[in-house]
Amino acid sequence: MFLVEARRIIIVIFGALLNALSLNLFLISANVYASGFTGAAQLFSSIFKDFLDIGLSTGVILFILNIPVAILGWYKVGKGFTIYSVISVLVTTVFLEAIPVLALSEDIILNAVFGGVLGGAGVGLTLRHGASTGGMDIVAMVLSRMKDRPIGVYFLTLNSIIIAMAGILYKPENALYTLLTLYVTTRVIDTLHTRHAKVTAMIITHKPEELQKAIHDTMVRGITILPAKGAYTRDDKSMMYLVVTRYELYDLERIIGEVDPNAFTNIVQTTGVFGSFRRD
Repeated sequence: MFLVEARRIIIVIFGALLNALSLNLFLISANVYASGFTGAAQLFSSIFKDFLDIGLSTGVILFILNIPVAILGWYKVGKGFTIYSVISVLVTTVFLEAIPVLALSEDIILNAVFGGVLGGAGVGLTLRHGASTGGMDIVAMVLSRMKDRPIGVYFLTLNSIIIAMAGILYKPENALYTLLTLYVTTRVIDTLHTRHAKVTAMIITHKPEELQKAIHDTMVRGITILPAKGAYTRDDKSMMYLVVTRYELYDLERIIGEVDPNAFTNIVQTTGVFGSFRRD
């Protein structure tokens, strides 16, 4: 257990480093913006510096923006997920303050692409190991646990504001390059983690009761349990059918591995859910 948690912390720190490198070596100097709260922090920092002559770094603003979100996550999502998110934000802030802002290239397209690749790798690795980079990840978790809402709309709204402000406050080209960065970031996250906000898990197991209890101890999700029979062994088994968000996928894999390592699990994409998929 200790090794698992230590590995997760190392991944979170490495992801934070990639995010900081993405910003300080590529995006900030080019006035190209990242997605989510990181991009919002960049935008506020640029406005304070260029229009108000106030020197507030991206790292400090990112930390401030995440304070109310962390409090919300602590009470609405869970202490474990929130703690790793706080660690990610804190370490990202430290790296942003420690790493100098440099322009490795004068080519804005190279800055947009490589910044998006590094940022997407940082977020994707963090999500893949059951943590988050804070900000919109926690907001998405809260919304998914409150109600089955279209989480993507909130991401799209925030990113649209960032893109629009980049075009209004600076050159219109900056908005297009920001859009390029967001596209690259999304594609890298899709490759490392999953592109779908929700996935369906079908678990064939001999221990449905133990798995059901372990899953419900961690997440609030409805589960349908169906009788099943092995075609070759003719053994009686059970199939557990449930839908989870992509943020819960790591925990689900961990629970299955701990409770029934011999279970067969098929994870498939879920394009839509009608009705509640929570445990009422």
